[in-house]
Amino acid sequence: SDDQPLYPGPLEGRQMIGWALLLLAVVIAIPLVIEATRKRVTRDTRRNAPGQFATLSQGVVHYDWLGPTRGPVCVCIHGLTTSSYVWGGLTRGLALMGFRILIFDHYGRGYSDRPKAAHDDAFYLTELKELLAHENVGDDITLIGYSMGGAIAALFAAKHHDRVRQLILLAPAGMGLVRSRLNRFITQTPLIGDWLMLAFFPRQLRKGIKSEANAKTQVKNIGDMQQAELDWRGFVPAVLSSLRGVLGRGLKAEHQIIHRAGIPVLAIWGREDTVISMSSVGVLAEWSRNAHQELIDGATHALTYTHADQILEIIRDNPPKL
Repeated sequence: SDDQPLYPGPLEGRQMIGWALLLLAVVIAIPLVIEATRKRVTRDTRRNAPGQFATLSQGVVHYDWLGPTRGPVCVCIHGLTTSSYVWGGLTRGLALMGFRILIFDHYGRGYSDRPKAAHDDAFYLTELKELLAHENVGDDITLIGYSMGGAIAALFAAKHHDRVRQLILLAPAGMGLVRSRLNRFITQTPLIGDWLMLAFFPRQLRKGIKSEANAKTQVKNIGDMQQAELDWRGFVPAVLSSLRGVLGRGLKAEHQIIHRAGIPVLAIWGREDTVISMSSVGVLAEWSRNAHQELIDGATHALTYTHADQILEIIRDNPPKL
């Protein structure tokens, strides 16, 4: 009979399976190859960078001092997906208040190294403690923490409450993140989650940046600078490691220690924030009854660079009561 078989024969079946496996291997490889071919942060990369560099136990950290050479030290701790440029709308105002301001890039961001380590509480505390020691920063420190930086600031203040003059938290993590089902799966699932992060996070971040493209900003070209982070090898894995590490739990015990130690806490939130749950306002009030909290109408999670003037006004109007 000249009729063709309804189903492929053994040879054709094996060929189809082989092509399917090859296609699957290509799909799996694409995000891995993209990450492997991203630019590396090197000495040449840092040649024209502003500020200075400190070689610490876990790698090189980029930092800078701003404001008057004398005055109370204010350490600004940035968040999950930004670098020290995020403070550009605030530093001049803080300097006018008399602060000597230390900004820096976390490991995995900006001009700092990308060490392959768990980005957990101990990792970030070591980074901050070693940088302060490198710069001979003593006590009576004002800590300003934005988003993930708010969690790190709280960890430091709870462990070294004798060194902290006041704690200023801008949309701080540690009380409740808004996470999608996919994000939860990625952070909870080794290997598969790592691949999914490389495959989907860059597009997710670009989408978020694009949604803010028409918003007013007090940091010039901040969208371009945020997007440029994706060009560097190690950035996406660092974000994932931070989500699994320092951002993986609530900080109830730490905030209760801060409250008992009597450290003044000022928390400033964006009322339209979709990254940090607004239930965090109530949670912080429960954990730290003396914390002073302010909400900025119309502000999103980007409040640090979209509403810098309002933040500075709130800080000026609420000096620490020691």
